[in-house]
Amino acid sequence: MANERQTRGRPSKIDLLPESIRDQLHQMLRDKRHTQEEIRDAINELIDSHNLPEDMQLSRTGLNRYASRMEQFGAKIRASREMAEIWATKLGSAPTSDVGKLLLEFVKTLAFETSMEMSERDKVVEPKALGQLALVAQRLEAAAMASHKREKEIQQEFAKKAAEQAEKITRSAGLSAETAADIKRQILGIAE
Repeated sequence: MANERQTRGRPSKIDLLPESIRDQLHQMLRDKRHTQEEIRDAINELIDSHNLPEDMQLSRTGLNRYASRMEQFGAKIRASREMAEIWATKLGSAPTSDVGKLLLEFVKTLAFETSMEMSERDKVVEPKALGQLALVAQRLEAAAMASHKREKEIQQEFAKKAAEQAEKITRSAGLSAETAADIKRQILGIAE
């Protein structure tokens, strides 16, 4: 337990490559038109053309490991973008902050995933970690309540202005005060 600290580890061969070669590798990995073997051959040719040491050549397993890691990272980014797009579409016309709601959902998801991961471990969950998760849950709930309250206030203010405008329009159109008041009550949702 004395040395269980997580470290960055040593850099991979790919991390040590010149930026121009890494950029080419990333472009080929994103392209999806090339097999890993074609990519490996092309990158190793670039390594040769840059007169880099022979031990900088990429192995099949090293490239496969890197490509898998990049694909996982890319999948997370794509999923985040899709989720943001879905939420932005769903919340599009709402008069509240769709970014705030999206961030709230994102943090909720992270907290849930973290708690699930902690429960799946064979080790006992530390009380400090439980306390931190409870604090996150409490803060998320408070943020959700504040957001809901703010949304309601915005909706009420919008309805009030719309009702006032409708009342002005109906009166200027020659409708009776009683009809104008009735329209206003209907917009505001006031039941008699």
